[in-house]
Formats: sequence, C-alpha cells, structure tokens
Amino acid sequence: MTDLRTAYLGMELKNPLVASASPLCGHLDMLMRLEDAGASAVVMQSLFEEQIEHEALDLHSMLEAWAESFPEALGYMPELDDYNTGPAAYLQYLEAAKELLGIPLIGSLNGSSPGGWVRYARSIEAAGADALELNVYYVAADPDTTSADVEARYLELVASVRQAVTIPLAVKVGPYFSAMANMARRLVEAGADGLVIFNRFLQPDIDLESLSVVPALHLSTPEEVRLPLRWIAILRDQIQASLAATTGVHTAEDAVKLILAGADAVMMTSALLRHGPEYLSLILDGIDTWLDTNDYESVEQAKGSVSQASVPDPAAFERSNYMQALVSYSSRFHR
Repeated sequence: MTDLRTAYLGMELKNPLVASASPLCGHLDMLMRLEDAGASAVVMQSLFEEQIEHEALDLHSMLEAWAESFPEALGYMPELDDYNTGPAAYLQYLEAAKELLGIPLIGSLNGSSPGGWVRYARSIEAAGADALELNVYYVAADPDTTSADVEARYLELVASVRQAVTIPLAVKVGPYFSAMANMARRLVEAGADGLVIFNRFLQPDIDLESLSVVPALHLSTPEEVRLPLRWIAILRDQIQASLAATTGVHTAEDAVKLILAGADAVMMTSALLRHGPEYLSLILDGIDTWLDTNDYESVEQAKGSVSQASVPDPAAFERSNYMQALVSYSSRFHR
C-alpha cells in the first residue's frame, strides 16, 4: 500500500485530504463522520470579523444602557448568551471538537483588519487549535486605494497575528494580485507557514423582484481546479512554505494532479456538501490506487514531480497557450 502521509504546516498528516471550512464542520457528528471517512485534518468554520465587531458593539450598548441607572441595578449583568454573537460559542465548540477528534483541528478567522484578530487568534490557540488559517476577504472598492495599500494591509494582518500565536499559521488568499509570486513570498516573510490557494470569493446577485442585492452561493465545479493547479506548480520550488490547494477538487484525479503539481494538502468542500462526508473515502481510495498503479511508493515521492521546476517545459505553466488551445478546439457546430 502507498504511504499517504504528508507534511503540512509542520504537522504530519495521515494523508493529503483535508476537510475545509463548511457547514459540515459546524456539527460534531459531521466532524466524526469526516474523520471516519479518512479526513486527515479539519478546518473549522470561520469566525467572522462581523461577529467580533457585533459582539463588541452589543457589549458596549449593554454597559451604556446601565450607566445612568440606580446604584442597586449596577450589579446586574445579563447572561453571556444574551449578547454573545459568536466568538464565545465558537471557542467552546472548538474545545469540544478538540476533545472528540483525533485529527488536527485548524481554526479559521475571516476578515481583513488586524483589530480584534490578535485577541481571537490567541483565544483560538488557547482553545486547542493545532493551527490557524487566516481567511482574508477584502474588496478594494475605493478608487483611492492602491494595490500597494491592499498588499500592505494583508502583510500587516499576517505579521500581527504571527506575533500573537505560536501555532502554525496559514493564509488563504485570492488569485487577484498582479504579482502573485512576489506576494506569496512576502506573505511567507511576514510570518505565514503556509498558503491556501485560492480563496473562492462569493459574488452577490440582484433580485429582480425586490430590486435588492442578495447573496448567491454556487458550489465549485471541477474546471475551477486549474487555477490553483497552475499556481501551486509555479510556487512549489519558489517559496519555503506549505501549499494547500482548494477550490474545484471533486475527484481523485483532481487531487492527484494537485499533489503532482506540489500541493502538501488538498482541501475539499463542495464535493462533500454534494455527496456527504463519506465521499471523502472514495477520493482517498482513488488517490491510493492511482499512485500504486503508477509505481509511486508515497505521496512525498509524487509531490511536486510535475511542478514548474520538474517538467521539461517550465514555461508551459506561465503562458496560457491560447493559440494552441484555440486551434485545437473543435466546435460541435463545425462540420
């Protein structure tokens, strides 16, 4: 049998498949099913910046409400659940999950500004998380904001959190930097132990009946795996950090391609939401079968064997080969 172990963020995982943050991770019974199906680690659902800010505002309002009251009322404090909007419950859930499972748990923070992130990064570490993933979501909608401003904001956030915790730190980034390789290197220099490639930003929609902006969630498709595949292959030998692939992983073949490109871990969400936690075991069996059939003794042996530095034509990962793709394409309408 193939040795499926892999190193990610300094942790030895029993295989490359990691269940990334999703509604499945919000229930202890689902976490157990993911572990039973073979998940080597789980990324917890994110603690969002809005939750942290809301908690602070609610607490401030509660304190202000009693500031001018009678002295005998000043000792009154409502139960925590009366104003807790997420962080306390998140940390309690993380502690419970840590006690229940035998695989690493990766906490997740979702936001864009340092502020309370340092505090909650420390709290997540104290609650028992084996690692922390920063899920940075920032849309530079202000035309006065430059690309340098955006990059500086990312780097400040990573550096602040890195100084606050001792557990491994991964940064989940989007693909929209004009110089992705340079930004990846700078994130690692700022303190990231690994990069998760790529954050799949959800786009809003417009409801034509209410004429309002509404959230729209569409699960990923297998075609989306090509973007992380390309950049993991490029970055594999250029930065000294772990690389995790996410977005578009639906089959064992998708996972194998990413491992060959250089991924240390392969994260799954949409396929598990479609097919259930047990689908993960089918992917794992498929990876094992492919590696064994193709004479790979281990994941480590296969990892990066088709990265940019390992193929005869390294530039193929850089150029898009538009001409070749267009010339070779045959339309079903072509006679």
